[in-house]
Amino acid sequence: MNPRIRQNITVLGVPMDLGADRRGVDMGPSAIRCAGLQQRLEGLGYTVRDEGDMIVRRAKAYAAVPESNLKYLYEIVRVNAELAETVADIAGKGHFPLVLGGDHSIAIGTIGGILRHKEPLGVIWFDSHGDVNTAATSPSGNIHGMALAVALGYGHPSLVEIGGGRSSVQPQHVAIVGARSLDPGERRFLKEKGIAVYTMHEIDRIGISRVMEQALEKTATGTSGVHVSFDLDGLDPKDAPGVGTPVAAGVSLRESLLAMELLSDAGVVVSAEFVEVNPTLDVRNRTAKAAVELIASLLGEKIL
Repeated sequence: MNPRIRQNITVLGVPMDLGADRRGVDMGPSAIRCAGLQQRLEGLGYTVRDEGDMIVRRAKAYAAVPESNLKYLYEIVRVNAELAETVADIAGKGHFPLVLGGDHSIAIGTIGGILRHKEPLGVIWFDSHGDVNTAATSPSGNIHGMALAVALGYGHPSLVEIGGGRSSVQPQHVAIVGARSLDPGERRFLKEKGIAVYTMHEIDRIGISRVMEQALEKTATGTSGVHVSFDLDGLDPKDAPGVGTPVAAGVSLRESLLAMELLSDAGVVVSAEFVEVNPTLDVRNRTAKAAVELIASLLGEKIL
């Protein structure tokens, strides 16, 4: 989004914890709101409409899919299909969709919805994990670890078809930033598809500014815009203790804020989601506050 153009923002909460199979992230949207999200964005000059939270039903892990290791598949499909429709409607009205998670499985619906208006779509995936597992490679069966694979068109048919299944993100338009915990199957997938992955090694070696320049070149060139998918476990646990799957030695909050500022300056971001805030593991809502800082920077907040 070009920070000079104060586009309307529509906020939508998705209190999903089924993809992670761990309680707590369902309270993430409320925690981010309580950290002052709407006031912060209105202070930047935006008109903010908060649509509240979608309904997520409790479900049995393997109900009706005994042949599959995918946990809570049908409820995750139902929620993401509804999310895709809602995001498509928000974008169709010319508003900026800002989705609050919940676990990272909700990216399936967000991306499925924005693809109806922005294709080809670039995706920058801030995460300590790759999230490109499938049923064949996942050690856990947790769908939040499969969301990017699904966006690329790989995975269970009922997941891939969300949003109409008319299109998917292309590997050459994806950049993962902050990765430091990849399963063996994910490593193979990422190498086979030629997906740009900027691990902590690259961030330490060339710095976050150069990483973001390369990520933007990868995702914004030849696309209709860039979707930002930000998992708070991409941050170092010292800055974001309230996540379900923390991984040590991550990106600092200051580095991440700079990354968001550079994205704002580029003026190419068309939608975003911030996920995996778990208030039950947090310290004085520090992780939710970090999410608000990141969102504000992405949407144009400057120090001066």
